[in-house]
This record gives sequence, C-alpha cells and structure tokens, in this order.
Amino acid sequence: ALAALIAFYLYLRQSTRLKLAGEQQQHALQQERDLLETQVRERTASLAQLATHLQQVREEERGHLARELHDELGALLTAAKLDVARLKSKLADHPQEIAQRLQHLTETLNSGIALKRRIIEDLRPSSLANLGLTAALEILAREFSERSGIEIATSVEAVDLDESGQLTIYRLVQESLTNVGKYAEATQVDISVRSYSNHVEVEIKDDGRGFDPQAARPSTHGLAGMRHRVEAAGGRFTVASRPGAGTRVTAVLPQLAAAVPALA
Repeated sequence: ALAALIAFYLYLRQSTRLKLAGEQQQHALQQERDLLETQVRERTASLAQLATHLQQVREEERGHLARELHDELGALLTAAKLDVARLKSKLADHPQEIAQRLQHLTETLNSGIALKRRIIEDLRPSSLANLGLTAALEILAREFSERSGIEIATSVEAVDLDESGQLTIYRLVQESLTNVGKYAEATQVDISVRSYSNHVEVEIKDDGRGFDPQAARPSTHGLAGMRHRVEAAGGRFTVASRPGAGTRVTAVLPQLAAAVPALA
C-alpha cells in the first residue's frame, strides 16, 4: 500500500511538472506571437506612412514639374511661335513652298503648346484649383471622351472637402479613366460624386470587359495606389468586377467636418 501511495505521489508530481512546463511553453509561445503581431503592426504602419510620404512627394514633384513646364517650356514655345509669325509676315511674297513650311511649323508649334498644356493638367490640374472639383471632373471627363471616343456621363455634386480631399477624388477618377482607356474596351463610363451629411461617395462604372479581382495582383491597374490614397484620406475603397460585366470603382470619403488629414 505504501509503495502504491509513493507511486501515486510521484505520478501526481510528474503530472504537475509536465502541466507547469506546458503552461510555461504556451505562455512563451503566446509572448512570441504577441511580439510578432506587434512587429507586424508596427512594420505595416511604417510602410503605410512611407507610402503616404512617397505619395505626397510625388504630388509635390508633379507640381514642381508642372510649374517648370509652364514657365520654361511654355515661354520657349510661345517665343518660337512669335518668331514664325514674324517670318511669315516678312516672307509673304516668297514662294508658296516656304509659306507652306512656315504654316506647317506653326501648326506643329500649336500642337506642342496643346500637348504641353495637357501634360501640365495631368501633372497638376489647374482647373481643380481655379474652378473647383465639379468643373475639373467635367473637364477631365470631356477631354478623355474626346481622346478615346468613349461616352462619359457625369453627375457631380458639390462636396465639403479640403484641397487634399478634392485632389484624392480627382486622382481616383483620373486613374480609373486611364484604366478604362487601357484595359476595359468600354463604350460607356458613368462618373458620380454624391454628397451626404458626413461622407462623400465616388463611383466610376464602365461597361467594359471586366476582370476577376480575386485573380488580379494587388498592384494591377494601379488599384493598390488608389486604395492607399483613399484609405490615407480616412476613406474606404472597393472594386467590383467580373469578366464580361464591366467594373465599378467606389470610394467613400469623410466630409470635411469628419475628415482626417489626406494626401497633398
């Protein structure tokens, strides 16, 4: 009987030790998991901050390049056009071939000036600063339609957003239209901006060939950049599409009263 009691005592002692060792191991594993989760959150937050900073730097560089093109290249093209006009007036009585070449040069310079203006608008939309979001989006849609031949319908309400928030919407629509022109093979695009009491909803919908969002890489068609830009502004970004059924890009952004700092 004594031997049995001793054996039972040793068994209980060993079981207690094993249980304690198991609990210590589980605790150590939980600490390791918590540490890894903390590191992942910190790294994710750091990467998000870096992406936001890079986006801001990109916009600043775009603005700088737009000003350089406007001031330097614009002045050169305008001066060249004036010189051609002077030559045309002085060579009015010279052979027709010279007049034709000067006319061709004038047309080429006009095309260069128009291209310069379009590049500047793509880099830093002056219409957004000068005319506001509604007019800027309508101009963007009209010019895209003229270039691509795709019908664009716009329904844009006035919104209570700061300059950064308006630029977020403009870039979202701009990138979406770029994707439509490159990939969608669409004939119709609908753009809507609706203003509610505490948020703004933006939707760009096309009738193109669509795609499978689950199969697409996160960076496909600039979706990652659009998502980050919207989320950095405190909003939500979604893409709904399937092959043969078009694509709908939606963003919901907080109105100015509830907005967080967005991308510049």
